[in-house]
Amino acid sequence: MDLKYLKTVQTIQAAGSFQKAAALLNYAPSTVTFQVQQVEVQLGVQLFTKVGRQMVLTAKGTAAMPLIDQLLEDEAALQRFAQNADGLVGRLVVAVPETLLTYQLQGVLHDFKQQAPGVELVIRVLNCYDIYAQMADGQVDIAVHYDVRDYPASVHTDTYGDYPLVLVGSPALTAAQQDFVTPGQSKAVCGLMNDPHARYLELFNAYLAAKRIRLQPNMELWSIEAIRNSAISGLGVAFLPQFCVQSQLDDGELIALPTDMTTKSLTAVYAYRQLSAAGSLFTRLLRESAKK
Repeated sequence: MDLKYLKTVQTIQAAGSFQKAAALLNYAPSTVTFQVQQVEVQLGVQLFTKVGRQMVLTAKGTAAMPLIDQLLEDEAALQRFAQNADGLVGRLVVAVPETLLTYQLQGVLHDFKQQAPGVELVIRVLNCYDIYAQMADGQVDIAVHYDVRDYPASVHTDTYGDYPLVLVGSPALTAAQQDFVTPGQSKAVCGLMNDPHARYLELFNAYLAAKRIRLQPNMELWSIEAIRNSAISGLGVAFLPQFCVQSQLDDGELIALPTDMTTKSLTAVYAYRQLSAAGSLFTRLLRESAKK
């Protein structure tokens, strides 16, 4: 079976029509139709049916697609192997929270891709508790996250870094809105957050509860950059690792708001079980990055 024909089937499934697939693949529409017909003849099933203006998979087509995807993925892996026969190959799955990925791991990713271009690097951006669970279940090769609990002895761990936490807001906030020390307040400001179960937000929420400080209903933005910009705009306050907002603090776009919190930093760790050659390179780059 010609893998080019299977690539055409995959493209139609993603694009939703023969015409769009033809444009993406730079084929004539008749070529796309011919290739699909050849695959259908060899498989003995109809892959697509027309619903409105869309071409959608039939039940048989839906069942066949995972096998087609796997064949094409294997072909791509073989091509990477051939192109990098003298270098690292394979697949490496790394789980990491958004804050560490965006502000701490970019150099590691850059160096890894330079040194191991033949490795398929998969980054899963998850909550720290989900990262822990996936590492414990063996679903990822390497986990980098804020420390939430101890791993079993079968999982190796090391410290990646200790990061200060900070509550920030706009300098335009009133004195009352900036006060997060006086207990028993009902404040005219909301909290800006991405993941309500983020470890640093758990610490902040526990502090608010202990202080009996009530905020307006939170605003969930699910993007650190959006949270930072919203804080600058005066839409609310944000509790984050300080490295996320250091530039804005230095420029005076944000100010640090005092608190009585006893926990003022978070420790990040990386964890793994058995490491491939690619995994060994990645953890070495993590160690080097942690020393800088």
